[in-house]
Amino acid sequence: MEATAKFIPEQTEGEHNDVVEYVGQSSYAEAHKHFMLVKNRLKDVGNWHEFVGQAGSTFAITDAQGSVTYKAAEKGDVFYIDMPGPGPAGGDGYDWVRIEEVHEHEDETGDSEYYVMTVRPVANPHTQGEVAHFFGHGSTNTFIVERSGNKLSAEVHGRNEKPNTDGSLLDKARNFVVGLTARHALSAPHWKIFAENILKA
Repeated sequence: MEATAKFIPEQTEGEHNDVVEYVGQSSYAEAHKHFMLVKNRLKDVGNWHEFVGQAGSTFAITDAQGSVTYKAAEKGDVFYIDMPGPGPAGGDGYDWVRIEEVHEHEDETGDSEYYVMTVRPVANPHTQGEVAHFFGHGSTNTFIVERSGNKLSAEVHGRNEKPNTDGSLLDKARNFVVGLTARHALSAPHWKIFAENILKA
């Protein structure tokens, strides 16, 4: 929606995708109540597996040493994605991202509310080596929950998606295959299921 478009990074290279799902409520009050529920779901990264469907990925926020911690997401947090199949050796089997930006506006009686989280691929915090993700450091995913009137949206916007060419030869090959698949077949349907499910009552 218009209020949050300014927070989506500019597309300059590689591929991009945009997933937007909507749900309506009977009143502003009901819409605000549902917005708060969905916003808290988005901040609860450790439970995202509940919304990605069967045979999906699992997620966990970690501390600076890479140990799992149970908390609501904040700017600067690092979390891993454990995808089905082999993960990168450089990531100890996980793909890693950092929450780079968070923007939030809450106004129960106003026309608009939103929560925006942008993540970017980073190195495994255990090793601090090369980027450990199938996409390179230049790519981002921006997750948005927004209320406009009595309508809510859940959105995922991928930008500058290019396979990661860092790491070992094996990781490069894996990243190329997974990144290519994500760009052309996997990413948008995966996030569509996520957006649909996170909006459910």
